[in-house]
Amino acid sequence: MISIQSAHVRSSALPDRLDRPVLPLRSTVPAVPAVPEQQSRRLASADLLQLLVHKRRPAEVLLTGWERRGSNTFTVRAHWPVAHTFYEPRCGVFDPLLFAETVRQSIPLLSHAAYDVPLGHQLIWEYFTYAVEPAAMRVQHRPAVVELRITCSDIVRRAARMAAITMDVEAFANGAPIGTARARFTSNPPAIYKRLRAGYADPVAAMAAAGPAALPIPAAVVARERHADVVLSACDEPARWLLRTDTSHPILFDHPVDHVPGMLLLEAARQSALARVSPAHARAVAFDSTFFQYVEFHAPCSIAAEPTLPDEQGRPRVDVVALQRGTVAFSCIVTLETHDHLPAAA
Repeated sequence: MISIQSAHVRSSALPDRLDRPVLPLRSTVPAVPAVPEQQSRRLASADLLQLLVHKRRPAEVLLTGWERRGSNTFTVRAHWPVAHTFYEPRCGVFDPLLFAETVRQSIPLLSHAAYDVPLGHQLIWEYFTYAVEPAAMRVQHRPAVVELRITCSDIVRRAARMAAITMDVEAFANGAPIGTARARFTSNPPAIYKRLRAGYADPVAAMAAAGPAALPIPAAVVARERHADVVLSACDEPARWLLRTDTSHPILFDHPVDHVPGMLLLEAARQSALARVSPAHARAVAFDSTFFQYVEFHAPCSIAAEPTLPDEQGRPRVDVVALQRGTVAFSCIVTLETHDHLPAAA
């Protein structure tokens, strides 16, 4: 088990959230030339969309199209299904992490289609934040029409190709504002990525090293219906869990990857935060996460959760860290909101 120095991890003991980011998005796809923008903008082919957002399962592609509004401003459109096998609505409200996944899919889409990043390049998350308005995310009788208005800035280019970028997102569902997000990430060609991974760049070998998934903690503790969707397993220390990596999970492991996916870490942050509060009466409405290093399959990863100061609205917040081999690999402040704060449906 990973050695953890203190019984509780406090935010004052964490590295600066914006100084040392490094963790890849799920981006293991064949190396092929960049897709011409005029072809990508139309997105007439579902197969093309599926390729651009790095998904093997067609049903998991949330995006439906995009267009350029300015040199570095874009509109990305999506549909949210009334029901989802993993990002399930709760109390008649869409899952906030469905919003996070929509933003995540927009990152490779615009990288490849608008900034000519070849599909073989690896997109590496530095930090990701989001905040949503649950009252505007109520599930209706038909899929929600979602629009992301994205502004890109702080663009770094190498050899005329995008190497790093920040995306700011304003999101609307059926015309009403539902939230904002910001993501910073880099792009690395295969040769550089292979050197960065230092022998761990083979997805098949990496996932084989994960071994069988450990037994999950009870699903009700983390507001889940199915044990298979629980990403935490029991640990001997209080307020701590071991990260559970079930590489057969059809959503979290849509395709082979050489490291623990960023969306799995976000789900672990949510589940551990809920486990520290009352899961039946709370949802994660805001994340402020930083990725410091890769989380590997071949070594245990501990998830620690510690309540911290509430936000300006008095909502509880939980400081979550992922520790592997004694080092903080990922940190996240999770803001929670109780279901009874939602106004009555109109």
